[in-house]
Order: sequence, then C-alpha cells, then structure tokens
Amino acid sequence: GISAGRTIKAVVSTQSTGARETGICPVRRELYSQCFDELIRQVTISCAERGLLLLRVRDEIRMTIAAYQTLYESSVAFGMRKALQAEQGKTDMQKKIEELEEEKKDLERQVNELKSKCDAIEKREAERRVVEEKKHAEEIQFLKRTNQQLKTQLEGIIQPSKK
Repeated sequence: GISAGRTIKAVVSTQSTGARETGICPVRRELYSQCFDELIRQVTISCAERGLLLLRVRDEIRMTIAAYQTLYESSVAFGMRKALQAEQGKTDMQKKIEELEEEKKDLERQVNELKSKCDAIEKREAERRVVEEKKHAEEIQFLKRTNQQLKTQLEGIIQPSKK
C-alpha cells in the first residue's frame, strides 16, 4: 500500500510526464487512470468480487467526471454567450446614446433658433407699438387742434350773432 502510493506520486510528479500537480490536468488524470487500472487488475487476481467492485467504481468515476466536464463546457459556453450578449447590448446602448445626443443637439439648435425668432418678433412688435403709439399721439394732437379750431370758429359764429 505505502510503496504503491509512493510509486504513483513519483510517476505523477516526474517532470518528464508534463503533468501539473494542481488544477485540471489531462496528463495527470490519464496517469492516475492507468495506475487505477493496474490496481484493479492486481486486486482482481486475488479476489474477483473486489476487482469487479473496483471496476464499477472506476466506471462511475469516469461517468461523473464526464458529466462534470460536460457541465463545465456548457457553463463556459453559456458564460461566453452571456458575455457576447452583454457586449452587443453595450454596443447597442452606446449607439443609442450617440443617437440621443445628436437628437438633443438638434433640439437645442431648434430651441436657439426659435428663441432668436421670438426675440426678433418681440423687438419688431415693440418697435411697431412705439410707432403706433406715436402715430396715435400725433392723431390725438391733430384731433385736439382741429377740435380747438372748430370750437373757436363756432364761438366766432355764435358770438357775433349775439351782438
């Protein structure tokens, strides 16, 4: 038992195999698999039932590892899809932001144009109002003078007839 453990560790840790000591390593897994197969062969020689049981354990472990491998690959693929979707969403949002900023600039330009037009109209109307008020005042003055002249003429007509 102890010498087999040392042998496995020696086989796995040798630099020539290229096996990593930690993490997922196909080379290390293959080396352990070969050691386990040899262990099963030796146990089967001495006790067939134990050998058969170890064979089932090995097959179950292989199926479990295969399931984990599939799960890992599908989760990586899912993660990549989500990352790509997020990147695409980010690109779409950046495009939308640019469009909205352009629209905002256009609207601000329109606001400035309309303010300028409004200011020009207000100025024109103020000038027109001043002209109208001046004209109105002149007309009132003209009518007052005319009224005064007519009064004077009327008084002139009425006064002499009283004498």
